[in-house]
Amino acid sequence: MNSFFEQHATFIADNPKFIEDFQGIMHYEQHPKNTILHEAGKVCDYMYLIISGIARVFYFIEDKDVSCHFAAEQETFTAIDSFIQRKKSKYFVEALEDLEVFKIAHSDLENLFTSTPKYERFGRLFLQQLYIDLVERLDNLQLKTAQERYEILLEKKPYLIQRITSKHIASYLGVTPETLSRIKK
Repeated sequence: MNSFFEQHATFIADNPKFIEDFQGIMHYEQHPKNTILHEAGKVCDYMYLIISGIARVFYFIEDKDVSCHFAAEQETFTAIDSFIQRKKSKYFVEALEDLEVFKIAHSDLENLFTSTPKYERFGRLFLQQLYIDLVERLDNLQLKTAQERYEILLEKKPYLIQRITSKHIASYLGVTPETLSRIKK
């Protein structure tokens, strides 16, 4: 499945000023595996675009670690509840592999989007895609069997199976590691 940026490559390619302005607010960073980039209970001021590596968004419920989102190359991640609403987040963000990212500050992104209607439209399309992804995830958790959820993951993001521990995959699918093992067979 193509990332949002791949899906909108024509817009990006046809707007060199957008690329230049967007690059002006991105800051390159490297983070080693297991780094926590955002902690629950704090306002998340950054969104990240992954150059290489995988990150996950997760929370704790009754001392249980629950994975709710993974992002890899050319995808973005953040504690979305906090980033958009400017409130304390319930999510943690962690590097599952060594990460190379472009970090974008909320304030810089807001300034960029308000500077030009075309940029704001791009931001709206981006948020619409996030909403669609979240609705699909919710539908999958509520309406699909564990086997179907696994098959959807294999179809949409097959590379995750080789790069993420079974414990995190099971948590993401809403099953125990033992159930995941049976599904894989």
